[in-house]
Amino acid sequence: MLGRIRGFIEEAKTAYERRKYSPTTVAEYLRRQGAQVGENCFIVPKRLGTEPYLVKIGNHVGIAAGVIFITHDGGSWIFRDEVPDMQVFGPIVIEDNCIIGANAVLFPNVRIGENSIVGAGSVVISDVPANTIVMGIPARSFGSTEKYKQKCIERWLAQRPPDALIEPGETWWNSRHFHENRRKLRRHLTELFRDQLR
Repeated sequence: MLGRIRGFIEEAKTAYERRKYSPTTVAEYLRRQGAQVGENCFIVPKRLGTEPYLVKIGNHVGIAAGVIFITHDGGSWIFRDEVPDMQVFGPIVIEDNCIIGANAVLFPNVRIGENSIVGAGSVVISDVPANTIVMGIPARSFGSTEKYKQKCIERWLAQRPPDALIEPGETWWNSRHFHENRRKLRRHLTELFRDQLR
């Protein structure tokens, strides 16, 4: 009973500690857990599985809500009658400039190459080559990030509000006109997609 109470108190302390961090500052907390995390990341999850020291995240990586990191092979359970202490592990490496979509599951022994996109809800069981978009269960290639970039540029040229104001050297997100631009974006997109939204 005392062990359960101690466990509950420890979990409550950990949960309280995690609440202090935002997606742009959680890297510091994850590093203290043993993970290697690069700079300029946006990471929503505050847990990297049971072995965070087996996770390496590069620079400029975005990880959406609900992403699960699995660094151990639970299937070895069925062999424990023969080898009672058996456990099998593997690292997860996410290279620079990647985005991992919401609720993706990353299995042990996978490497996600630089400039890659893992689609929301995907289950990654094998390596993702650099500059690749993967989706599905299991995740499979759906094309290159270069082709996707061209599509995104074309879409943004049509979807960007013509009256949006962004100061030289600033981005959409850090412009002092951000809130005004969001209102303009809403008005513009509502008009642009009016027929589809009927």
